[in-house]
Amino acid sequence: MLSRKSAAKEARVVMNGLAFGESPRWHDGRLWICNWGTGQIIAVDSDGNSEVMLTVPATLPYSVDWLPDGRLVVVCGREGLVLRQEADGTLVTHADLRHLSRNAWNEIVVDGRGNIYVNGGGPAPVPGQHFGPGTIVLIAPDGSVRQVADKIAFANGMTVSSDNKTLIVAESHANRLTAFDIAADGGLANRRRWADLGNGFPDGICLDAEGAIWYADVPNRHCVRVREGGAMLDSVDAERGCFACMLGGADGKTLFIVAAEWRGFEHMISDARTGQVLSIEASAPGAGWP
Repeated sequence: MLSRKSAAKEARVVMNGLAFGESPRWHDGRLWICNWGTGQIIAVDSDGNSEVMLTVPATLPYSVDWLPDGRLVVVCGREGLVLRQEADGTLVTHADLRHLSRNAWNEIVVDGRGNIYVNGGGPAPVPGQHFGPGTIVLIAPDGSVRQVADKIAFANGMTVSSDNKTLIVAESHANRLTAFDIAADGGLANRRRWADLGNGFPDGICLDAEGAIWYADVPNRHCVRVREGGAMLDSVDAERGCFACMLGGADGKTLFIVAAEWRGFEHMISDARTGQVLSIEASAPGAGWP
């Protein structure tokens, strides 16, 4: 269980004016962000200077990571495709997930061996619900695609340990982080509860070098650092919902948070530009993947 929240820290605003920032990744000295609702993938430096790196044929959800050879891959969630950016900037289909599910796909993480994990999909939601039970699929380096986990309670952020042996996924609707062992062939086994978060709703997550995880929380408007078992180590408050977080910066110890005002699923695409990038110094640098 979480310990009682004490003196939470507040982050500084790095950037305003995003539509809906998601899937932050530290790459090549800048923070890359999927600006949902626009199709844009932007890169932001520590001073808030931004550049549109590419525009993808998706509105939301979409998320990004990089293959070991440096090529970007992006999940186009509603379209059921994983695209790959070639050296000339063109986007080609890397994997087609539509045969596994017609429901939207969400987050992506690529481990150090080139295994790509994508979550979401799954069976259709019951009437009155936005999402059904989610899955995790593996896209192996040879291009084969298979489902490796199911019955995920709204699959959200994912991270892989530095030794490529453990995958952890945020189950937002179950208030927990769930871990799997990664087998030699990329499959997932030994499913277990990594942390029970009490009334926490984990969205995007990242791992640090001390083995703790930061998770972003929309309804509670904060990011929380927890160790395995659920003990809370640190907390950062925000004025709006926190959707994802990423450790980066020159020494890897800057926690970046993407936050926005939450007005319900039906208002995720709008002309409102309440999205922000926040930052604060963390106690340990980032580790693992992404």
